Amino acid sequence: MAEAPQPELNIKPVHFADLPGWGGDDFETLVPAFAKSCERILKADPAQAFGALEQAGTYGHWQPACREFIALEPKTPAILKNFFETRFTPYQILAGKEKTGLFTGYYEASLKGSLSRSGPYQTPLYGRPEDLVMVQLGEFREDLKGHRIAGRVVDGNLKPYEPREKIVAGQWPHNDKVLVWVDNPVDAFFVQIQGSGVVELAEGGILRIGYAGQNGHIYYAVGRELIKRGQLTKDTVSMQSIREWLETHPHQADEIMNTNASYVFFKRLDGAGPVGGEGVELTAGRSLAVDRSLLAYGLPLWADIETPLAALGRLQRMLIAQDTGGAIRGPVRGDVFWGYGEHAENIAGPMKSQGRYWALLPN
Repeated sequence: MAEAPQPELNIKPVHFADLPGWGGDDFETLVPAFAKSCERILKADPAQAFGALEQAGTYGHWQPACREFIALEPKTPAILKNFFETRFTPYQILAGKEKTGLFTGYYEASLKGSLSRSGPYQTPLYGRPEDLVMVQLGEFREDLKGHRIAGRVVDGNLKPYEPREKIVAGQWPHNDKVLVWVDNPVDAFFVQIQGSGVVELAEGGILRIGYAGQNGHIYYAVGRELIKRGQLTKDTVSMQSIREWLETHPHQADEIMNTNASYVFFKRLDGAGPVGGEGVELTAGRSLAVDRSLLAYGLPLWADIETPLAALGRLQRMLIAQDTGGAIRGPVRGDVFWGYGEHAENIAGPMKSQGRYWALLPN
């Protein structure tokens, strides 16, 4: 299915006083999030462009600010506010002339599983197969930066990999690459959308899994398919309503899930949290998935986003671009990482909010 063309990304400089809620962020959980990105930024080639956004400059333009941020003590809200106001200029991100866009949420999924196939544990989650070749097209052509394809080499040519339908049916060469068996095919589907999860093992303990690769097929939102078929509406579609429909229509669930040809492979993860596309551990409420073809990892973004829970109010805080996803396309589009557990799922699930953001670029 062809992707609709996205409007052009435009930016315009503004003042910090123009940022809604600026000054109200305590920055407490921002510190470890931005520090992780800064550690990566400091290792990069200073001459390398900082992503596709021309005004973001090179890594060399970012490295002095990152060194100062890491060394800054104490990191109180007032000192951090002054640091950003002194070192950076905010730019509003626009999709053409449109200021607002769609913001969703994601979380670290919770599953029940086993290292061996037995009893209720009949649905496999696969590790990345050796013959999967993922190509970052930006390494070959600058105008394709942020785009990628994947496939298998056959007779010296890169051919498309099997779609989800064939992989889940076992019609592919690597049925022996099972990382873990889980007890619910719908849970297995959703952990692929989330990109990471924690599996409670029947043998005892947990297994944390994270994204290791993808079959190269374009992500298609099954919620859109359910709306198209008249099963849900734009007002009722959410992660929870999609899950409920799939679980109450088991004979149709596979067909619906297979309309999304994308399939994600996993790996075991060590550490306290999932790892995003940037290669750093994500921070709940601070990490944002963005369109990598437009915005670079490590970019600080001031956000003003509606949230689905009245207790949260508007989300007005600094987020860091640290991840991406198949559904995250366009200049004003983001997916907020909310962490692990029921509370995170309750925020992320119904989140289909309007919002804006501003990129902070070094002076």
